[in-house]
Amino acid sequence: MSGNEMLVKQRKVVVVGAGAVGSTFCFALAQSGLAEEIVIIDRNDNLAQGQVLDLVQGQQFFPTVSIRTGNPGDYTDAQVVVITAGVAQRPGETRLQLLQNNVTVIGSIVDDIIKQKSSGVILVVSNPVDILTHVAVKRTGYDRGRVIGSGTVLDSARFRHLLSGHCGIDIHNVHANILGEHGDSEFAAWSMVHVAGMQIDKYCPMCGRCADWSAERRQIEQDVRDSAYHIIEYKGATNFAIGLALVEITGAILRGQRSVLTVSTMLDGEFGLRDVCLSVPSIVSDGGVVKIIENQLPESELAALTASASTLKKAMEQLDPNA
Repeated sequence: MSGNEMLVKQRKVVVVGAGAVGSTFCFALAQSGLAEEIVIIDRNDNLAQGQVLDLVQGQQFFPTVSIRTGNPGDYTDAQVVVITAGVAQRPGETRLQLLQNNVTVIGSIVDDIIKQKSSGVILVVSNPVDILTHVAVKRTGYDRGRVIGSGTVLDSARFRHLLSGHCGIDIHNVHANILGEHGDSEFAAWSMVHVAGMQIDKYCPMCGRCADWSAERRQIEQDVRDSAYHIIEYKGATNFAIGLALVEITGAILRGQRSVLTVSTMLDGEFGLRDVCLSVPSIVSDGGVVKIIENQLPESELAALTASASTLKKAMEQLDPNA
């Protein structure tokens, strides 16, 4: 049995960052039964210790799993390393300064992963996730599919939630994706939306629930973009839904499921784009992204994807390469 096979059987997940997102993900992952070992690393050791203690005291109520704090040595045999760590924006700090600071944080974590000769998949969650995923891909030099971002998996779930309520159909019978940047330039791929197995343009005339479907589309798409802003305004941060989205992505890797998910991944000619990480439908399995699904998008959606890539590239051009 090879070393990689041993890693697959071990199902060890290292979570870097014990804040709201990292801890909620650990809570959801523990209940899922997917992992055999969950290791939490945070530069605030007391926070990591507290999160572990709180989690293990609930072990009676979820499947058996080892949960503990760790250190960079745990990267070596981890099957998945999930990076949720990042710095918050300080008063008077620009978005570019915040981005530069988080690039530094991600770079430091990735350097530790490289030093430990990890053979696992790196899943970047910290925002801005597409840019930080790009930084991690370049920094590691790993195969592009092995370093991915959480991308628009959560945005797509929000999209399906809104469509489900609007159409009056169970969410499990709604298939829809948000593509592009995890941010303001993301867009709804309406050509890929199916409700009850029917393409949305065919389903809606039959349904008859919309007085003005064009206006409804615009509103739903805008509501998806604004979702995080509303949650942050109400309670300060998003954590529950992203925690569940991360379980979905991690489960696809741990189980080798070949799930189609809109994770952020480096493009190398797909959709006419190169050297940019953004979200497109991808097959996620035990090696990370094993295949990008290059859908035949209509011109308007391909233009939106190109515009989103351009937005991300402009942001990356502002970074200090020596920082």
